[in-house]
Amino acid sequence: MDEIPWFEYEEDDLDVAQRAFVDVLAERAGSWLVDPLDTVVLPSAHTFDGQLIVYLDISDPQRNQAVLTVGAHFDGSVVRGGELHNQDFTIRQAASEFLFGATGDPTELGNRAAERFEAVLARPLVRWEWHHEGRMYAVRYEYADTGRGLSEGFEDSLAPDALRKRLPSDGVIRGRGRINRAGLGQPDVIAHVRGVRPDQ
Repeated sequence: MDEIPWFEYEEDDLDVAQRAFVDVLAERAGSWLVDPLDTVVLPSAHTFDGQLIVYLDISDPQRNQAVLTVGAHFDGSVVRGGELHNQDFTIRQAASEFLFGATGDPTELGNRAAERFEAVLARPLVRWEWHHEGRMYAVRYEYADTGRGLSEGFEDSLAPDALRKRLPSDGVIRGRGRINRAGLGQPDVIAHVRGVRPDQ
């Protein structure tokens, strides 16, 4: 069975500069603890701004859950990147801690983008879980170094009745699977997902 390459592309879809940029990323990605299928190349002919887009889906392999999409837009001499919207792949300006940009030759810019991806992968990502009757009713992914939340979910039907009644009366904002963690109390499980462990 053939091994799937990181940042796979069809040669005819990219120009020389784009191939040089992506090849650097692919080489560096070989040492990352990510599935090659989580690394994606969108040729410029298929993007909204006519630029090459590369991205990495950072996921929780234990739960098969996507947590964050980081990526970069490359125009041949400039790379801009950060957290990407996971559907239209625009750079989310509000997530300023992930933003980066640089100018240079394709190889240099491929290395700069790879360094940023590696820095994100090294951050201590944890999963907080709240359980009731043996089932998880709430989950939150966050960076242990800053407490910045990345994604969360809440299942009304699995939550304890008393909690479901208390949250609205306490004014805890909830909706569309999201909830303010402060209203839940201490989690039942805090699991290290990836990156440097906070205690190291």
